[in-house]
Order: sequence, then C-alpha cells, then structure tokens
Amino acid sequence: MLQWVKNNDAIGTVNRGVPCESGLCTLCDSACKGKCETWMSSLKGRKLLYPRNFGQTTSGALLVSSVGVGYHGLRINGYAYGVEGLKAPLTTNPDDCLFTNVDVTTEFGNKEITKCRIPMMTGALGSTFIARNYWESFAVGAALCGIPIVVGENVVGVDPKSVLEKGRIKEAPELDRRVETFFRYYDGYGAMIVQMNVEDTRTGVAEYIIDKYGDKVIIELKWGQGAKNIGGEIQVVEIEYAKFLKDRGYLVDPDPYDPVVEAAYNARALSSFARHSRLGGTDLSSPEQVRQSFMDHVAYLRKLGFKRISLKTGAYDNEALAMAIRFSADAELDLLTIDGSGGGTGMSPWNMMQHWGVPSIALHSKAYEYCKILSDQGIKVPDISFAGGFAREDHLFKALALGAPFSKMVCLGRAPMIPGFLGSNIEGVFKPEKRASLYGHWETLPPAVKDFGKYPEEIFAGWEPVQEKVGKDEMKNIPFGAIAMYAYADKLACGLQQFMAGARKFSLNKISRDDLFTSNRETEEVTGITFMTEVKNEEAIKILKS
Repeated sequence: MLQWVKNNDAIGTVNRGVPCESGLCTLCDSACKGKCETWMSSLKGRKLLYPRNFGQTTSGALLVSSVGVGYHGLRINGYAYGVEGLKAPLTTNPDDCLFTNVDVTTEFGNKEITKCRIPMMTGALGSTFIARNYWESFAVGAALCGIPIVVGENVVGVDPKSVLEKGRIKEAPELDRRVETFFRYYDGYGAMIVQMNVEDTRTGVAEYIIDKYGDKVIIELKWGQGAKNIGGEIQVVEIEYAKFLKDRGYLVDPDPYDPVVEAAYNARALSSFARHSRLGGTDLSSPEQVRQSFMDHVAYLRKLGFKRISLKTGAYDNEALAMAIRFSADAELDLLTIDGSGGGTGMSPWNMMQHWGVPSIALHSKAYEYCKILSDQGIKVPDISFAGGFAREDHLFKALALGAPFSKMVCLGRAPMIPGFLGSNIEGVFKPEKRASLYGHWETLPPAVKDFGKYPEEIFAGWEPVQEKVGKDEMKNIPFGAIAMYAYADKLACGLQQFMAGARKFSLNKISRDDLFTSNRETEEVTGITFMTEVKNEEAIKILKS
C-alpha cells in the first residue's frame, strides 16, 4: 500500500497518524493540538506556503511518490512565455502580471448565477453531532470567505426540538439556526445549499425551506456520497434518543425497543446505537425509470419555487455517473457535485470507506469524458464540482484543470472543518465560561499555538482581515473558528493564484487540461493527460531542428 510521510520539516507540519493523500490524518480529532498542514494554515494563513526559518535555512522538495494512480500522479505545468485571462485594465506588461492580480473568483449556475470568491465549497454537513456543534464556525466562516456551505441530510429528523405533524415539518429550529447563521454575514458571494435524502423528502424539507426562505436557498437532491454506498449514519449513546429516532421512522441498529437490547444497554454491555438512512431509488429498475423519477422531482421543486437546484452523487460506476451528468443537463440543474470514494465527514463504516466505489481520480476523469461527449453534441453541461480527498491549493488547481472547462468548484469535506475545531479550542481557552457551548477541549494553549503568540490578535493571521471586513465592534460576535477558516481559505486562494500565474492563467476559466501532465503511465492511462516527457515534445524538436 502506498503511504505518505507523516511530517514535513520544511514547513514544520506533523501528522498524528499516517496521512491520507489529502494530507489530513485518517482520523481527524476535534481536540487535536496540531500540526498538520491544514491545522497550521488555519493560524498562519498564506505564510505556510513557504518554508520556515527563512534566512537561516535552505529547502528542497520532498521525494513525492509517482507510483500508482491518483491526484499525486498529476503535476502542474508552467510556461516560459505568454499570458491568458487578463482583465482590463491589466495589460501584458510585467508590472501587471503579478500573481496577486490573478482572479480566483468563480461562478456556477444555469440561469440564476451564484458568485463565489474562491472556487471551493464545503462538503455536506448534516446530522453528525460534529457538524451541529461547530456550525457557528463553519457557517460564519463560509459566509466571510464567500463560499457555498451545504447543510447535509437528516438535520430535521434528528432534531428533538423539531415538530412534525402527520409526518410533515411544522417547526425545525436546528435547520433554521443553520440557514440563518450563514445569512447573518452573507454579502452576495457563496451560497446556502440544503440537501435532501429519502427521509428529508418525506418530511417536507423542500416545502419548509421554500415557505420560510424562498429562493435564497439552493436545494440539493442526493444520490450518494464517496464515503459509503448506503445512507447516512450517526451514532447515539442514549437509549431514549435512539427510541426517539426509531419513532421518527429511522432504522436504528440494534433495535432499542428489543428487550434483549435494553437489558444489554442497562448492563452496560451495549453503549451505543447506529441510526441509518434509507437507500434511494429502490423502487426503480432501469435508467429510464430513474430519469423519469428524477425529472418529475426536479419539476416539482421548480413548481414550489426553487430557482437553483443541485445534485450530489457518489462514487458509483460509469452508468450512474452518466445518468447523473445527462439527467442534470436535461433538467438544467445549476451544479452537480461528483464525490470520489475514500472520504467522509461522519460515521461511515471504515472498511466500506476503504473498499467500495471509484476513487476520485478515476471518477473525475470519466466525468470529464462524459461531459465532453454531451458538449460535443451541443448539449449544455451542468457546472461541475469535484469532491473526494482535497485539502491544498495544488488540489484545487488539479481538480479544476482535470475537469476543465466544466469544473467550476472543488468540494472540500473534512479540511474546512479543522479550522472550526482549532478556533473553538482556542476561543475556549480565552473564554472558559463559554468552553462547553463552544465544544472547546483545551484549558490552556498548547505549545504549537503559543508559538504564534499569547493573544488572539497575534495567534490568528486572519484576525485583522476579518475585523476589517466586519468592523471592530462586530468582532466580539465572530467565532474564532470562522477567523481560522478565513486564514485557511486565504492560504488556498493565494497558493492557487501562484500556481495559476506560473501557468500564465490569470482567470479560472482559462485553466485547461493542458496545464497538467502525468508523472506515471498508469495515471496517464486513466486520466488521458499526457505523460510529462511527451508534453510539447514535437514543438521542442521543431525548435531544435529549425
């Protein structure tokens, strides 16, 4: 098995366990005291783009493995001349062609356009308690950064304070909190996306959203995700809550009403229950039936009043991928998120994450191929967001280039959650009276944080930019986790600008697949991206023989 190094001495980062290809630990702990690259970026911001101890050290690149198929098998091209995508009043004068002038804003949508300051969005943050507990940081951070955030599945169903009458939503305080927290700082960039699964559709999430918030919210249909090939799960430890969820119509395993299970729970032999969602599409048996059901559902949502509709699909095989792309195009959807296997933000079965589904690089390569088939027929392709193991600025560039010109966004699942954890832990140290409500784990600052300073203003690179954005008086209401997310996003944006400047692309819509080459033949075969020694080789020979 290909494994990645646990530490990077050049930028001073360390992983607790063996990292994923994304650079995150396989198990990301909200109490972690550091110091993976995403964790450090949340404090340092763009400074983490560079090796540490400048002026006292030299640095060289790690030996990056080129073995095996993956995003690590893609490398970013750079050019010695030219420039594309400059926007007036910029000119080709070198004084204008600075990486800080690269435009990383993007937009997606069919008829209603959604603008974003950075081509990234969060993964679906649904009924997991970690999404609920740190929502203030996630949502405020997304709004300040100008990126879309997704409320995932089952939020209403698991909320003990929600009220259902005859199975339909009447009150949904947790869903309201999530939507309203984002719009508190929304300034026209980014979006609030609310996702629906089988249970959400049955209980009337779409009807509730449109009645209360109108078309401000994007509604998202869900076919699946990359982490698992069954519905979403959470784990609960109280038997009464497990019974509440079963009464709500969920599958709860083991059955909390079973006398044997109750006895085991009371004897402490059983300490938790798993709540599961249902599989979708079980009453359908052919692509034609799937299409009709899908088109009918979209038509119903449009009749309700939704102007923007998206679809999230998982790491299924080629037929399901083709259906997602073609049906989204036919339904004129605004965004299609395609999630490769291996990731997850919640309670996915471990070996299922390891062994089911199509890995991201293969799935995304096929997505490009199928999008191009539609485009060549004159069919408008839905805007695409790739998901599945992304955390760094090189990931953003590679994903956008691999799917160009169809890919407009990159979906990051676990990575943007880390600044929320970290900021909440730090805020709990400075505000011990709020530690419990912040879900902060620390009583004192660990050494890795003290290295940055003693006070929030010096610890967070994002403090002053956020204060400039919201005003000094409003800073008291901004979660530290949101400030940390701002620094992390700024690092990604700056790093992306640098890669784009090197590729001479000053607007995102100029990035192309030609800006990549492969470092091994296996990745070349899967992606269709040319092997590095063959890129522009004919042009090179022509120059040499001229």
